[in-house]
Amino acid sequence: MRETFVILENISKKFNGKYVLKDISLTINEGDKIGILGKSGSGKSVLLSILKGIPEYKPTSGRVIYRISYCKSCGYVDKPSNVNTPCPLCSSKLELIEVDFWKDNGITKKIKNRVAMMFQRTFGLYGNLTVYENIIEALSKSIQKNEVDINKEAIEIINKFGLSHRIIHIARDLSGGEKQRVVLARLLATKPILLLADEPTGTLDPINTKLISNVLSEETRKNNLTILVTSHIPQVIEILCEKAILLNEGKIEAIGNPKEIINIFIREEAEEYEEVKKIEEIILKVENVRKYFFSIDRGIVKALDGISFEVKKGEIFGIIGVSGAGKTTLSRIIAGITNPTSGKVLIKIGDEWVDMSEPGPTGRGRATRYIGILHQEYSLYPYRTILENLTDAIGLELPDEFARFKVISTLKAVGFKEDYAIAILDKYPDELSEGERHRIALSQVLIKEPLIVILDEPSGTIDLLTQRDIIKSIKNARRELQQTFIIVSHDLDFVTKLCDEVILLREGKLITRGPTLDVIKYLLPEELANMK
Repeated sequence: MRETFVILENISKKFNGKYVLKDISLTINEGDKIGILGKSGSGKSVLLSILKGIPEYKPTSGRVIYRISYCKSCGYVDKPSNVNTPCPLCSSKLELIEVDFWKDNGITKKIKNRVAMMFQRTFGLYGNLTVYENIIEALSKSIQKNEVDINKEAIEIINKFGLSHRIIHIARDLSGGEKQRVVLARLLATKPILLLADEPTGTLDPINTKLISNVLSEETRKNNLTILVTSHIPQVIEILCEKAILLNEGKIEAIGNPKEIINIFIREEAEEYEEVKKIEEIILKVENVRKYFFSIDRGIVKALDGISFEVKKGEIFGIIGVSGAGKTTLSRIIAGITNPTSGKVLIKIGDEWVDMSEPGPTGRGRATRYIGILHQEYSLYPYRTILENLTDAIGLELPDEFARFKVISTLKAVGFKEDYAIAILDKYPDELSEGERHRIALSQVLIKEPLIVILDEPSGTIDLLTQRDIIKSIKNARRELQQTFIIVSHDLDFVTKLCDEVILLREGKLITRGPTLDVIKYLLPEELANMK
């Protein structure tokens, strides 16, 4: 038998003299998973805002009663099922009390602090802090823990939400789906007694929708968390909830099994709910880029002449051509190292496009931190261990335990088995094979969490066995870390095995783009002779 937790008694709310909620009565038991369906304007968000205690949503009439366990000694608030257990802060016994939530008293504020709410389209993050710092900040607000415990819990949360490849990203530079995951991670880190989720997957793609739905489902089940969730995606309600409510013009029209309520809702509002389609997201736009040099002997040299193309997020994209075709110049312009004579390079950071031609921290400076480059002549620090090569030697600033976790995660992403990755942390580069050193060098780039990784002639002078390892490492890193790769190469065999699409440059002009095998057909005999 579940404990009665929240009681709504004839709740009504008016805005500008018009009812948005009318006579809502509902009993919420501890551990309930309740979905709220209704078309736009039916009162879903208003109902959650009343339960959260947002001042502007004070009910016009009716009462909200919270039944909680309460520590009279220190003011700690917990779920009603914890009555008669020791307070985790001061060890006094918790007592059952009933609180009229919207009356002005000190306990109401304490309840508000234990009720978490995900607001629709609003990201409650510290924009200038990293993902790691945002989660640590949230954990520090919960019951006192030492630094080791907080770091361990943060690592667990980061893994759970699939954020291990975004630990050192600034929150404002995340995509909408990533921000939503961090918001939910922060909320759950505070160990709320009630979670109110207003369209938690409303702006997300299908992959992020599934991830957040699964995490919410696991957390509510494991921790007996009470949750009320609104969603315009019926499948989310069906996955998360045991009971559903249909709101219509501010009134409860039906309560029951989620499938039954969903069927009623879909019949009434079928035209609004089309299947969410996967959209291939563009991360890089090169628009009519030109780069001209002046030579005394040759006059104006057109290294690049009107280059335009796009790269999709998560793509392994190749730039091919013989020596002097403009490959390296183009890659340096994309990376922000060289300025174009004209044209633009736009890189998507989070949900915003950054123009690489604009100097300063809001322009090129914002994007370059998310672009990683591995040159053909890479080098490791010979007198530093692998762990040191991947942390302090490259300026990675994280607590020791977190840094070790990050290193192992990155080594796994480039194809090392976890046991072997742990075993080589204290080894030196010359104790590893050439292929392993190449993967460590790739890890040095990947561990800084770039969105775009540029690899300049990565096959170089390596043997076929090492080349196979590098191809596997890049494909594995793309899958594990969701990064976009740009491969600059004249090695046709290498790019054929690795790249999704390539462009062919010839004397600074873009000849064609497409799947590698299709593009190769455009190579001239002399180009084929100069490309492996």
